Amino acid sequence: MEEFSNHGRLERAALKAGMNRKTAAKYVNVGCLPSDLREPRTWRTRDDPFEDVWSEVAERLAAAPELEARALFEDLLAREPDRFDAGQLRTFQRRVKQWRAREGPEKEVFFQQEHRPGEAAQTDFTWATELEITIGGEPFPHMLCHFVLPFSNWQWATVCHSESMPALTRGIQEAVFRLGRVPTWHQTDNSTAATYNLSRADREKPQELGGEAGGRSRGFNQKYLGLMRHLGMKPRTTEVGAKEQNGDVESLNGAVKRRLKQHLLLRGSRDFVNVAEYERWLNSVFEKANAQRATKVAEDLAAMTAVRVERLAEFTIVDVKVTSWSTIRVKRNTYSVSSRLIGECVRVRVFEERIEVWHGDRHELTAERLIGEGGRWINYRHVIASLVRKPGAFERYRYREDLFPSPVFRRSYDALHGGLETRKADREYLRTLKLAAETMESDVEAALLELLNADELPLTDLVKARVAPEELDVPELAVLEVELVEYDALLADVTSERMEAVA
Repeated sequence: MEEFSNHGRLERAALKAGMNRKTAAKYVNVGCLPSDLREPRTWRTRDDPFEDVWSEVAERLAAAPELEARALFEDLLAREPDRFDAGQLRTFQRRVKQWRAREGPEKEVFFQQEHRPGEAAQTDFTWATELEITIGGEPFPHMLCHFVLPFSNWQWATVCHSESMPALTRGIQEAVFRLGRVPTWHQTDNSTAATYNLSRADREKPQELGGEAGGRSRGFNQKYLGLMRHLGMKPRTTEVGAKEQNGDVESLNGAVKRRLKQHLLLRGSRDFVNVAEYERWLNSVFEKANAQRATKVAEDLAAMTAVRVERLAEFTIVDVKVTSWSTIRVKRNTYSVSSRLIGECVRVRVFEERIEVWHGDRHELTAERLIGEGGRWINYRHVIASLVRKPGAFERYRYREDLFPSPVFRRSYDALHGGLETRKADREYLRTLKLAAETMESDVEAALLELLNADELPLTDLVKARVAPEELDVPELAVLEVELVEYDALLADVTSERMEAVA
């Protein structure tokens, strides 16, 4: 048709299209393409195997539209095994799908919303386990706190381990202070970091829920409301079970992880030295992505208000008492502290990735925060002095396995038990562990490994001999006597030169 319209010669156009002249003439005469002349088929090419039972199936679907085709088909097979076989499942599924489209119940319609510049931000938590990130060769399961401006799709994300208030505070503040401006609204789903279940009485009376009336099943936590007031944003959330209302950030969660996977492939490795290096890499990926949205981001920023406050502390405070076991209990996990603090009340700052222990205004300890419940973080340096004085307690000590800093120390303990009586072996090991606490653990470990490789019993005295510092010969240096006469002569020469210059 295109060739014929160029020059009007039918033979040439037919030759160009690779068809007979008569066939080309037919299409030119009717003025239609071959695809336009095809009529939909209105007949079946084979008999319908479900024709006799379909009225019954349709009645069951009408009564319970949520029934799945597979369940209905399995029921048919069970009732009439000689009439139907498993190979007809796909045919039956197509029939059910066709019925749903033509006679089934109305489906819920989702209405695409128009986003306005600077109006709102959305935040959501998403698991990043599928990225298969490792830190120092060890698996690093974690989440991302994902912040999005729906109008421009400007995004930022921070690493976290749970949907907690410190994680939400850090994620929002990292994004807001990087932008330097805040939108009018901030929207989350019904995460426990931001919301809580309202009682029946709370639901029945009007409440201020981020600018909305009561009647909802969840309200905002006071700490979250405090964060919103501090930053100058109004909070709002989605209906319970309606994740699509947070649709932009929900849909972009998958897109972000696909982008990160591609950049990991370009990087050539999923392993990072530490979490700080991993976060720097994350920041670089988001910076490159956001740079491509500069025009719309500028519109967003122009409609937002400037941040005029300082950052809030990104931790929660827990006051606990140190037990007689030299441990504290924080968020249902156990941590050891210095035995000096037994019986004292300490204040714990719980960050997303660590805890800090303070006694009064003195910082006592920083430890990696344990995730989940029932975990423990025991540092042998906190209890070793007491254990050396009470070696009999070591055999059945509740946290005994935590007092082997490395596999080499465990091998050393086993070797001592193979060559000495149990109590004596325990005393020797504890003395060695105390030596590691007082000197350098790495030096003690190297000495133990040397003794084990030489098939020697790793007694404390032998280890101590190997880690003792070398005595250096300090050379005797002659003390030089300073002749002050030379300085007097120098000063006299400088004074005479200045007098000549003045004259």
